[in-house]
Amino acid sequence: MTSDDAVSAAVARLAKAQATGVPCAPVRDLIGTDDLPAAYAVQQGLVQGRIAAGAEVVGRKIGATSLAVQQQLGVDQPDFGYLLDEMDVSAHDGAPVSMRTLLQPRVEAEVAFVLARDIAPDAEEEITLALVRDAVEMALPALEIVDSRIAGWDIGFTDTVADNASSGLYVVADRSAGRPLSEVEPVEVEMSLSIGGEVRSSGTGAACLGDPLEALRWLAVQAHRFGDPLRAGHLVLSGALGPFVPFAPGDRVEASISGFAPLVVDFTD
Repeated sequence: MTSDDAVSAAVARLAKAQATGVPCAPVRDLIGTDDLPAAYAVQQGLVQGRIAAGAEVVGRKIGATSLAVQQQLGVDQPDFGYLLDEMDVSAHDGAPVSMRTLLQPRVEAEVAFVLARDIAPDAEEEITLALVRDAVEMALPALEIVDSRIAGWDIGFTDTVADNASSGLYVVADRSAGRPLSEVEPVEVEMSLSIGGEVRSSGTGAACLGDPLEALRWLAVQAHRFGDPLRAGHLVLSGALGPFVPFAPGDRVEASISGFAPLVVDFTD
């Protein structure tokens, strides 16, 4: 059992890296390699610190949903983190997105969901695929800019969980571009991610835990277990449809997900 002092030390290490922009050592020396409750306790500490500083929770993200990303990260299971309003850099007027807060960014394309109602049944067994499908107001294309406070992306599973699932920023299409699930089937979408006009990543909806809606169901179960269920209005990034790729200031990133208009974002320093 990881001590409270070790959890606090891990929170402090990661928070300092975020504040200074200087990546830190992994935190698995403090919380171990398989103590998931401790890793999520560190995550909560970081998130609560940002909330205390004025941030607001607006949704969740699911990480390591595709085999390609699991292999890139060296993990073998998905995880989740929190989306905060300050992480949303969607610029629907076409303005470039600043990368100044990022340390070691990578970008991935995914399907996002906006929830029309809470997913908070009395029993975990009630969280079915049909239930989560019915809770979705719309699907949208999204770019997640994943990042790591840990130097060289030298992470194990507890490291990435503690680091809010290696979250950074996200860009989501304007909700006027969203589509109800009666018009798009997430498992069937095809994705192509280009940087500077060159395709750098590709995949399908089926690469995301077999179906992005299954990823959403998995998240709803985890949220129920942690006593913090998904709520109406939340945005959920369901996970990468293909490998994440590095990018740099000055790059134009375009995510093409079938059924949606392309999502194009210019990045600057």
